Amino acid sequence: MSIESGTYALGPKDGTLSVRTGRRGAIAKVGHDLLIEVDVWGATVEIGAAPEETVLELTADSSSLHVVQGTGGLQSLGDDERAGIDQTINEEVLKGTAIAFRSIAVQSHGDGQLRVQGDLELAGGINPVAFDLNISEDGRVAGNAVVKQTAWGMKPYTALFGTLKVADEVEVFVDGKLTPV
Repeated sequence: MSIESGTYALGPKDGTLSVRTGRRGAIAKVGHDLLIEVDVWGATVEIGAAPEETVLELTADSSSLHVVQGTGGLQSLGDDERAGIDQTINEEVLKGTAIAFRSIAVQSHGDGQLRVQGDLELAGGINPVAFDLNISEDGRVAGNAVVKQTAWGMKPYTALFGTLKVADEVEVFVDGKLTPV
């Protein structure tokens, strides 16, 4: 990694943390693929002298997720529908539980590309997750991870008697610029 060793921060003022969902079921074409952003979150990245000495931590407020876009579907997603989805995520899916990640192993794949393994606390459970992260020389950071909801005991949301479902696997994205602490 070319970025200087040290402690860096990342949060909503210099980055985005977002979730993309898909849809399944017999009438999936009437539903929407969602782009959801997290408003309240923060990450700390301690860059070690060697990539293996790097530690990443992230926390997010599960009640701060909000739908910014819905694509697909037979009708566009209106403000009332977005507000209803936000409420469902908060009250029925995540239920105000903690969201936190801490790395346990980081491996370099050269050119600022890292393979990160760690523990993700979500919906009251903790499970391992692994993902690729790219940190450029100028501190730009980008990565994504796939989270399978049922691995954390979450039941993917369904509607219309189960004929419309949110896909079990959702993709989480982080993008931004690290700021020295």
